[in-house]
Amino acid sequence: MIRLLIPLVAVVLFYVEPVFGLFSPIEVGGELRYLIPRFLIMFLIFVGVYYSRQRALVYAIIFGLLYDLFHIDIIGLYAFLYPAVCLLAIWAVKHIHKHIIVVTLITLLLVAVLETALYGFFTLIGFIGMPFGEFITTRLVPTMIANSVFLVLLGWVFKSLANRRSIQKREGML
Repeated sequence: MIRLLIPLVAVVLFYVEPVFGLFSPIEVGGELRYLIPRFLIMFLIFVGVYYSRQRALVYAIIFGLLYDLFHIDIIGLYAFLYPAVCLLAIWAVKHIHKHIIVVTLITLLLVAVLETALYGFFTLIGFIGMPFGEFITTRLVPTMIANSVFLVLLGWVFKSLANRRSIQKREGML
């Protein structure tokens, strides 16, 4: 049963992200702040670090393509960025440490990298014209705060789920 739990959690997170996106923008101090949930990529990073790099990359490609198809009109952007972020996380953790605090910090750093890469790409093609300083204050910082809260609340659950599946796989209960 736990075998199906990882893809099920990924599917649920894929559908939950737009629901949380409905709470954005929020008004703080007379300015709009945008909170972009990145729950799925954070989960995929934990899957890649604590369970299986190959599975995480396959899920990243599949959900990246689904994200491209359902949320934006540019096919391949998320299908490239999701696996790239997962690979960066796996590489970094392999060279640093697998402790949950380290993985959490790397995950949050890579979410910031993902958001900045998306901003750069959309600015390059002329999709948005927001200055970089405004991007930092109105989108990146609120996004990082919201995703940090989510990861602090559920990061240990992600780790536990991935570890249990890894143990189950090693014991031969595929």
